[in-house]
Order: sequence, then structure tokens, then C-alpha cells
Amino acid sequence: MYNAIFHMGYNVLWLDNQDLRVQIEQYSKDIKTLKKYNNTSTVIREIKLRTEESKTKEGAGALDQVTLKEIISQMSEDLEPMRGRSMFDIDTDGKLARLLLDGKIYIVREKEYSVRIRTMLVMEGVLQIWVEVNPYKRS
Repeated sequence: MYNAIFHMGYNVLWLDNQDLRVQIEQYSKDIKTLKKYNNTSTVIREIKLRTEESKTKEGAGALDQVTLKEIISQMSEDLEPMRGRSMFDIDTDGKLARLLLDGKIYIVREKEYSVRIRTMLVMEGVLQIWVEVNPYKRS
């Protein structure tokens, strides 16, 4: 009984640790970008990725938070060239991001996941992207 409680507590701490590591990495990238572009108000200084629940597959099990954080981390690396770009060029950059990322397959823990971009919004130097992540099924 004690062992089960210990492992449950350790699992919660490990999940929190993974979440905090992703946040620290994101914040350090944001700080570098903000220092670089602090005098320019018309560039993308920050990129925020958010996940949405899948509406097409009801009854399917939700993805665990660690997997989602890892996928978001990989997507952040893919979107890194968008930092510092002009907000007024988002129409061409948005098309490029959709072509590169929409339907892209990410491998996490030896499982494949596909990503679908739902919405992109730029406001006050922050690019926010809502994505839908689903397990990838080969045809």
C-alpha cells in the first residue's frame, strides 16, 4: 500500500517537473526574443501553442499531458523561424506554417501523432496557435 502511494506521489511530481521544464524552455526563448526585439513592436516576439480536444473522435481516450507537452515542445522548435518575423507578413508566414505543420507526424514514446492546426492569431507581438493532436493511423 505504501509503495503504491509513493509511486503515485512520484508520478505527480514527475509530471509537474516535465511541465515546468517545458515552461522554462519556452520562457528562456521568449526572454531572448524580447531582448532582441524590445524596440520593435511589429514583430512576433512570442509563440504560444495551445491544444484542443478532438471533436471528431468521441469516445477515444485523451492523450496524457506528458505526450502533449513533448509534442508542443517539438512544434515550438519547428516554429522557431517565425520569431522575429513581421506581424504584417503573417498571411504568407501563416500559409507556410500550415504547409509545414498541418498533418505533420510527431513521434513520441515510439507512437505516432498527427497535428492539425485549428486557429492562428497574432496580437501585440504574440503568435497564438491552437492545434488538435490525434494518434496517427496508417491507411
